[in-house]
Amino acid sequence: MSAWIAVMEDLLYELATFCTTLMELFGICVLVFTAVKCFIRWMRRDTEIRLTLAQGIALALEFKLGGEVLRTVVVREWAELGILGAIIVLRGLLTFLIHWEIKNEEQALAKQQAEAPEHTT
Repeated sequence: MSAWIAVMEDLLYELATFCTTLMELFGICVLVFTAVKCFIRWMRRDTEIRLTLAQGIALALEFKLGGEVLRTVVVREWAELGILGAIIVLRGLLTFLIHWEIKNEEQALAKQQAEAPEHTT
């Protein structure tokens, strides 16, 4: 029975490690794709790239945060768990701040678009 449990534990460890790596890879891909897309839009003088970039960063952070949460499955020591907890808290705070910035940027864009027709007439 203990051999079966050891095999299941090893399988869980490998699966969690693979899924963690996959989630972090998704986060990197989203961030790079968003950065390239925003750079191209910046070259074209698009005014709404800040919002797009902030949304892409927020999504990438969500994937990275998901990877960190998955990583808690394979943590074996309290010191590792403390470090992992600190990383999760920091990424959570960054996500919160970026979402706050997205909300403010959306409000500014809405205000700018509402005022635009007044200046043209």
